[in-house]
Amino acid sequence: MTTSPYLNNQLLIAMPGLKDPDFERSVTYICHHNEAGAMGITINRQSDLPVASILDQLHIEQYEQIWASEQVMIGGPIQQDRGFVLHSMGNEWNSSYPVSEQITLTTSRDILEAIAAQQQRDQSLLALGYSGWGPGQLEEEIMQNSWLNAPVDPSILFSCPIGHRWDMAASMLGVDINTLTSPVGHA
Repeated sequence: MTTSPYLNNQLLIAMPGLKDPDFERSVTYICHHNEAGAMGITINRQSDLPVASILDQLHIEQYEQIWASEQVMIGGPIQQDRGFVLHSMGNEWNSSYPVSEQITLTTSRDILEAIAAQQQRDQSLLALGYSGWGPGQLEEEIMQNSWLNAPVDPSILFSCPIGHRWDMAASMLGVDINTLTSPVGHA
């Protein structure tokens, strides 16, 4: 069995020493990674924008009141005017990219209509923007000890409280990330 050098379908966990304001204490789900670069959705940064506001802007009028308090995530600093929905596999949507056998990334309106109608709520996350890295950039940042990577657990994406995702993602590796120090070296 060959192991891919790429981090598709993995969590990227910011190390405590990473002080970039867009990524400090962040967890990013890597949706696509190859020799051309990487793309992911940060899953633990809430915006001040309620999901209901997005639904209203798109003239999706029939939705449950829960969306008035549910916040949109900040998926990353790139194209923050573009929406992305991470969700469990299931229905087919107009514009989807299957990241794994369990998780899909969709950018089309039809999934938002399903979310509004409560048909896709439990296993979905709505984000504006994404995180991206150019060729070799993510690999270099990992070598500089900016990131840990871990296998994805869908419960961290969809049901873990947002404020606990950083700690929980690291704990999947058996690491208490709060006890790590910034200057870690390579053996």
